[in-house]
Amino acid sequence: MGNRGMEDLIPLINKLQDAFSSIGQSCNLDLPQIAVVGGQSAGKSSVLENFVGRDFLPRGSGIVTRRPLILQLVNCKAEYAEFLHCKGRKFVDFDEVRMEIEAETDRLTGSNKGISPIPINLRVYSPNALNLTLIDLPGMTKVAVGDQPQDIEHQIRDMLLQFITKESCLILAVTPANTDLANSDALKIAKEVDPQGLRTIGVITKLDLMDEGTDARDILENKLLPLRRGYIGVVNRSQKDIDGKKDICAALAAERKFFLSHPAYRHIAERMGTPHLQKTLNQQLTNHIRDTLPGLRSKLQSQMLSLEKEVEEYKNYRPDDPTRKTKALLQMVQQFGVDFEKCIEGSGDQVDTSNLSGGAKINRIFHERFPFELVKMEFDEKELRKEISYAIKNIHGVRQVQPACQKTISTPHFCSSPSVSCPFYIIYIFLSFHL
Repeated sequence: MGNRGMEDLIPLINKLQDAFSSIGQSCNLDLPQIAVVGGQSAGKSSVLENFVGRDFLPRGSGIVTRRPLILQLVNCKAEYAEFLHCKGRKFVDFDEVRMEIEAETDRLTGSNKGISPIPINLRVYSPNALNLTLIDLPGMTKVAVGDQPQDIEHQIRDMLLQFITKESCLILAVTPANTDLANSDALKIAKEVDPQGLRTIGVITKLDLMDEGTDARDILENKLLPLRRGYIGVVNRSQKDIDGKKDICAALAAERKFFLSHPAYRHIAERMGTPHLQKTLNQQLTNHIRDTLPGLRSKLQSQMLSLEKEVEEYKNYRPDDPTRKTKALLQMVQQFGVDFEKCIEGSGDQVDTSNLSGGAKINRIFHERFPFELVKMEFDEKELRKEISYAIKNIHGVRQVQPACQKTISTPHFCSSPSVSCPFYIIYIFLSFHL
């Protein structure tokens, strides 16, 4: 690209990504990235493998990608792969890369086709690749298979939204050309979080499998469902080519020939194909990082200052310091107050589904039990009037009792019995005067 500083932006973000993954924390920083979304069998895996020029991703029926795969591509003369969870080990055989992805997936999710949001970090060095970082997400599905939970569709959807909702995330929406674009799962979920189409890049696969006499020209020219960043068409290897171990370089040459010879695409052939897609993604991600870097740096500096201040407090830490004990006790009391208030309001993190608790229990006592308890109480009305009169005067203190309070005190005639002194009577008379 000519600008060395710009070329270093993606590797810089990769280092931050690795650092956060190693400690299991994101530090509340949304790093610029590209998330790949699409339905099952949309061709996502083939697109990513074409970037590297190697077969290294798991394949099969049903959900194959069951954990997010953070794929960092690095342009390098040598060709090998490294996993963040296998530090120091270089994978030269890409069949071993595939097996390691499958083994690491099963380690967390088991072999029952379950999914997990914890990502696998893979870095691939290749002379065929441009510097690029992509997150390959599970393909969207409608029906649970095997031992999968019945809500697998919602689980996958929630996982996708965790990534693509962030403004710092570009969305690579992969859609096969032999399906109705209006019903595209990838474009539908992308539109939910990016209604203006500002962060979405459309990829149309399987152009060679469209019905005879049809084409995707209007889509690729961005006339139908337009996106700010447009659409790019690619032609992947067929399942027969994959089973026959067709060389990816030969497949890329066939893809180039397809666009140059097709009457509907030859005028836009230079803007189609896997090489153009990879170059576009490299430029888009670099520019996106450049645009978001000032805000990212500002947030990082703010968090560093906060952490440095916190570290400074612990430099002279003494467990027996009475001021620290007092501060800790005060924080505990304040937190108890917050938790107690949440419990009363019913806004706590946990909700009891078996019994009434907190504010709901208080509400039931006052509205259901309290009136009946009042009715059952026995008291001397004359003595009660006297007690209430003294209570009103004592509450006003040195202030003059208002005329309204001098009016005849009316109390409910429950029964005339010996006096029972109870603050509930005061509550009742105050309600009588002030409501």
